[in-house]
Amino acid sequence: MAYRETNRVRERKQATQEAILQSALQLLNQAGFAGLQMVIVARKAKVATGTVYRYFPSKEQLCAAVFKHATEIEVAQVEQQLHVTQQSADQRIAAALTTFARRALRAPVTAWALIAEPVEPAVVGARLLYRERYANLFALTIEEGIRAGIFPAQDCALSSRALVGAIAEALIGPLATKANENPEDAISQSIQFCLQALTAKPFAVDAAGSLR
Repeated sequence: MAYRETNRVRERKQATQEAILQSALQLLNQAGFAGLQMVIVARKAKVATGTVYRYFPSKEQLCAAVFKHATEIEVAQVEQQLHVTQQSADQRIAAALTTFARRALRAPVTAWALIAEPVEPAVVGARLLYRERYANLFALTIEEGIRAGIFPAQDCALSSRALVGAIAEALIGPLATKANENPEDAISQSIQFCLQALTAKPFAVDAAGSLR
């Protein structure tokens, strides 16, 4: 007779996996991916090190899982701001970018880990996928803004990727130094740049990069 897993066993496994992920996330918040060690994760989760390896066969797989878990929270925050129907498209984009930047600067270790810390290939792959998630969300709002006459006609997919790249790059300096005396100024200027890029008069540029 084949073994069939009971609901109680499944629940216990899910609870163990969640405890491991939460412990790993706490370490990520404190020291980034560099400080995420399997033995310490096991100790914090109150399980054997072998148990951690049973759920996550390598540190790279654990890091990728933690990255996805943490980034889902940030994506949800941005998505919530972009879905405020009482606001115009440009207001929603400004609110979403502000939320992203403020959350990053309030938790610089975590934000640096998610945005720019050198990581294993599996995390790099997840990082690229989530950048595309962010870009797709912004692209829908940019498209709404074009229909409403707020933004000039443009390639929404390309603009949204540039937007995500711009706000991430703008934060890398403050996050790397972990010292920003005027975080609100940095946020407002970054968002001003992004909105100017979306709303400015279009320029024609040839293949050599010259204006026409």
